[in-house]
Amino acid sequence: MKQYHQLVENILSQGNYKPNRTASDTISKFSESYTIDLQEGFPLLTTKDMSGYRWKSLIYELLWYFSGEHHIRDFREHSKIWDAWADDDWNLPTAYGRFWRRYPLPQRKDQLEGEWWPNRDDWHGDAESWYDLPREKIEQVDRWINEEEDGRKTFDQVQYAIDTLNGDHPYRGPESRRIVITAWHPANAAISKLPPCHFTWVMNVQDGKLNTHLTQRSGDTALGIPFNIASYSLITHIIAEQTSLEVGKFSHTIVDAHLYCGKNARGEWYGDNMETLKEKIREASSSEDFLDVKNWIEQNAPEGETDKRGNPYDHVPGLMKQLSRESRERPSIEVADKSIDELEFEDIKVKDYNPHDGIKFGVAE
Repeated sequence: MKQYHQLVENILSQGNYKPNRTASDTISKFSESYTIDLQEGFPLLTTKDMSGYRWKSLIYELLWYFSGEHHIRDFREHSKIWDAWADDDWNLPTAYGRFWRRYPLPQRKDQLEGEWWPNRDDWHGDAESWYDLPREKIEQVDRWINEEEDGRKTFDQVQYAIDTLNGDHPYRGPESRRIVITAWHPANAAISKLPPCHFTWVMNVQDGKLNTHLTQRSGDTALGIPFNIASYSLITHIIAEQTSLEVGKFSHTIVDAHLYCGKNARGEWYGDNMETLKEKIREASSSEDFLDVKNWIEQNAPEGETDKRGNPYDHVPGLMKQLSRESRERPSIEVADKSIDELEFEDIKVKDYNPHDGIKFGVAE
């Protein structure tokens, strides 16, 4: 997929050597954006294999998000990708679905004077009061408010988005420019072990097509970004199915777009050789050129470290191998016509996927 390959090239040809909170250094670039037309096929990368365990993890992760759970006790039966960030009881300090489906509303005693919140006693909207709304609209708004076990109330952002796109909002419809879903809570992020990376997304309808824009504060380009592209493109397909819309485009902005380049001496080598690397990437135009860059790194850089599975913390050589490959035709995706609360793994199928072999990358924790 040309957009992903261009992202990798942009980071390597224009980025900066940048140590970070993990022990693995990065090559980082500020603010990368691109748009993918979902009408041209499902954007599951073909220049490395994302089937098998990877695809299974992606689907179960998305279903976990939709569940609204704040722990991974059930999810980890299918994938271990979140284990490193959970506590001893498998709770996560930040869970995306917890904010997507159960974003906390302030209790009445905590609300400031003049603030507007959805509740029956203090309704704000086009109707003069909650009780002036038609009965079916009252029931619709009730669907967005969850009553937690301790009496607190939370807000279901995903259901709100679907209902708005379906025209079931009391005074907004699919033309709305306010269909925003966020996983970011500033107070939570201030102390969280790993606050959300892909933290907010906006849905927008143009010419009967559903488009999604994702904003990501930080992106691991070798491992995370291919997942994010596929996951949010799949979300667009799922919600389009729920709202009788066609899929349109997926647009993605990454604030800190980075590639991990290894630990200790291996990472520091990139810091000393960034200008040479940039020049080589700018001059590369063929598969052979990218493989030459890979060979130059492997012949000149200090030996790199690997994770416990033997996967390298330096992702750059693997990405050179990936850039040397030609993209193949995109697969297609099929999604059952079910609500987001009823979807199961078997309801989502990718078809005609023909990728190159997988490439190993170590996870920087």
